[in-house]
Amino acid sequence: MFRKLAVIVPFVALMATACVAPQSTTPTHQEAENEVKQLLLLMDRDQNGKVSRAEFMSFMNAEFDRLDINHDGELDVNELAGLRVMPQRHPGGPGSR
Repeated sequence: MFRKLAVIVPFVALMATACVAPQSTTPTHQEAENEVKQLLLLMDRDQNGKVSRAEFMSFMNAEFDRLDINHDGELDVNELAGLRVMPQRHPGGPGSR
């Protein structure tokens, strides 16, 4: 279980930070470790020093909902990149010429 978290958690941390604010430099090992520790603190609801499957899934569901800007239940490239774009108008629909 710990091995899986050791792979998944850094990926989630990098994904979350990449979506929020692109960095111009690569973080050092110590910086990355500190970010992972902070992420674990956010996910560890019962504060036992471990992240259960339920805690992990709860965090991921909340992160998905946060990223799903248009609330359509799917993430597109703009949402994953953190860009806010206007919804596309369909031909013949409101606002079309």
